[in-house]
Amino acid sequence: TSPLRRRHTSRAGNQELQSSLAEGDDGVSALRADVAFYDRLVGTSGQRRGLTVHSVKMEQDANGSWHYTTTLTQNLNRGKISQGDLTLQIEGARAGKLQSLEWSDLLQKPNAAAQPFQFRYFQKLDGSVMLPPGFTPHRVRVYLRSEGTTIQQAFPWADALSGDAGMPEPHK
Repeated sequence: TSPLRRRHTSRAGNQELQSSLAEGDDGVSALRADVAFYDRLVGTSGQRRGLTVHSVKMEQDANGSWHYTTTLTQNLNRGKISQGDLTLQIEGARAGKLQSLEWSDLLQKPNAAAQPFQFRYFQKLDGSVMLPPGFTPHRVRVYLRSEGTTIQQAFPWADALSGDAGMPEPHK
């Protein structure tokens, strides 16, 4: 084989190795995030919490709707079942004015039922909402109603888009 062919083969092998290493790094990062989540959940490194929103993620679908994924947790009362319902509110601006879109607005259904949850340690809930044309979102508010109490947590929209919206202090 010619030196040119050997260099080409070596370069292709190097690129494949770099790609494999990058995939491995991504996998390790994902595993570290999972370990951190479970570590906080079982309370070995984080504080014990009652019902709370661990994270919120918003992703725009091809049809223009927004897919949300929320992760709810509780590690205060081990073994206790947390149940209730979830609604979202999205705050932003439209035509230069502040506006809050309520759950019914987001689902485009008058008197839309809240999304139920029931779990022992954690649960992911997801669904889709619609934002009106010209609306610029700034914040996602998550409301959890459980056992006669409403817990409210707000997440900046930019954090929800990046997937970094997690573990703010709850507001009761």
